[in-house]
Amino acid sequence: MTSRPIKFGIMAPSNCSYLPGQQESVAVLLEPDMHSEEGYNLLIQSGFRRSGNNIYRPHCLACTACQSLRINVAEFAPSKSQKRHISQLKRLHTVISDQLDDNWFALYEHYISVRHRNGSMYPANKNDFLSFVQSRWQRSLYLHLYENGQLIAIAVTDVLDNGLSAIYSFFDPEHPWSLGSLCVLAQIRLAQDYQLPWLYLGFQIDECSAMNYKRKFNPHQRYVAGEWCNGD
Repeated sequence: MTSRPIKFGIMAPSNCSYLPGQQESVAVLLEPDMHSEEGYNLLIQSGFRRSGNNIYRPHCLACTACQSLRINVAEFAPSKSQKRHISQLKRLHTVISDQLDDNWFALYEHYISVRHRNGSMYPANKNDFLSFVQSRWQRSLYLHLYENGQLIAIAVTDVLDNGLSAIYSFFDPEHPWSLGSLCVLAQIRLAQDYQLPWLYLGFQIDECSAMNYKRKFNPHQRYVAGEWCNGD
């Protein structure tokens, strides 16, 4: 791809969804020909993310709390609790498919009702979800976890040239295991199977407790001031 200027649109500031009292804004890619697997493979390495067919990155004037985070798959060293989760994962049946299980929406609806009743995704809507996770130009896989034949979790995962990107996961919110962490571990295992070096986990905000599970996967890197740096 030839080097050239790229146009972005800057969204008007609004109340931040993650940090009270902060304003958020995003830079959205405007170039039609860059909305492709090739274009996204380049931009995700510069801290960008996709939502549906849109490619974006935070562009907040007064805050730099959002940092893209990716896990070094080849050197991943599980913690004591993650080793326990890996043992649990081995007791589950994993199915990777380019199609969602027929029962996916019932699981998603229950997850949203229990975990995100006060969020923008409630009430659960099938078309809204599909427009959020699917793209006409990006290849995605659906990683399904089953326990005794029962669907308990799905991780939507983009397949890139240099890694996998975790788009969204949902699961049985009443299950006693940490299914969110198990989804990440299953994606790490998939990246290892594909011999891909990175698993991109999206944006990390240290002040947001709901995101702090990401920084527990080590080693990882964060995209800071235009370059990837080793994380804490």
